[in-house]
Amino acid sequence: MVRAMLPFFDKDHSSLRSRARAWVDAQLLTTGAPGDVEKTARQLVQQLGKEEFLRFSVPGEFGGKHAHVEARNLCILREELARGSALADTMFALQALGSYPITLAGSDEQKRRYLPRIATGETIAAFALTEPEAGSDVASLQTQAIKRDGNYSLSGTKRFISNAGIADYYIVFATTDPDKKAKGISAFIVDANSQGLIVKEKTAVMSPHPIGVIAFESCIVAAGSVLGAEGEGLSIAYGTLDVLRCTVGAAAVGMAQRALEEAVRYSRERRQFGRAIGEFQGIQFKLADMATELEAARLLVYQAAWSHDCASPDAKRQSAMAKLYATEAAQRIVDQALQIHGGVGVVAGSIMERLYRDVRALRIYEGTSEIQKLVIARELMKKA
Repeated sequence: MVRAMLPFFDKDHSSLRSRARAWVDAQLLTTGAPGDVEKTARQLVQQLGKEEFLRFSVPGEFGGKHAHVEARNLCILREELARGSALADTMFALQALGSYPITLAGSDEQKRRYLPRIATGETIAAFALTEPEAGSDVASLQTQAIKRDGNYSLSGTKRFISNAGIADYYIVFATTDPDKKAKGISAFIVDANSQGLIVKEKTAVMSPHPIGVIAFESCIVAAGSVLGAEGEGLSIAYGTLDVLRCTVGAAAVGMAQRALEEAVRYSRERRQFGRAIGEFQGIQFKLADMATELEAARLLVYQAAWSHDCASPDAKRQSAMAKLYATEAAQRIVDQALQIHGGVGVVAGSIMERLYRDVRALRIYEGTSEIQKLVIARELMKKA
């Protein structure tokens, strides 16, 4: 049990962590890299639904575990899942990422239609924001939604879309009024079987992950598919990312925790020059630095999640700090853990080789480290 949970958590949170840790230890720690990534991804969503972990990603009224979605619950689950499997963490996170816009801005009918099936794992969600020419600069996206005969016709391309090809629906951001730029962007729920929605590419990335390119070729969606009102798309996107940002830091903490565990174990077992390598000061210093950075990252993540759940005015800044520090620290911790393993750490399929590939994307998605620094600085300037 992680002792650093207090004062940010209560007994229910502790119970959730214990249950998640036990499930991960029993189901994920002994498995290697997935063979068929898409098949494994679907199976993981079903398992997460069966274990009722996905119920923490939707409000209680629509099948959730609590009245409101709590960042602390999401962080606990992502930390524990990432310790066991990057893909399990990804599939859990995407259910939250692809459903929170509906929680945030959906009508009662939209919530009733989609959220209960997210909670059970019967439906797989996706969040389609990034485009070939709109990454960090999301306000420059070019996908258009033109109103015709009471419906909308979507045209454009989305890139690096997680769950492309396996999602049952996509939250799609498109401009309904290009002249208004950022204020003309709207959000839509687009079912995967909509005519004109095409999966153009399944993208191979360094860590097993269902991701690809989707295109909209005069894709017709009903007016009732709009989330909120026209022009509210970016506020919905940012509101969603504000909640999920600190949970990326939690996933980084989970991977770093696994790396530290593996490094300590190997340091006790591996013998050189007649003794365990953990008896050498050089290795001990590495372990000490890794453990200290991990603890600092964990506390930043927990504070950020607590601040969000308490509606603190500092939540945005603290979440950006948590993601920035935790993901950068995890990269360093995994790197040093691999160094301790030496040659066996780079053997394809080994846990350290997998962690080394898995941890890298965390510093990029849902806001790069550089973007987090901009967010932190802007929040400081506002407060000043």
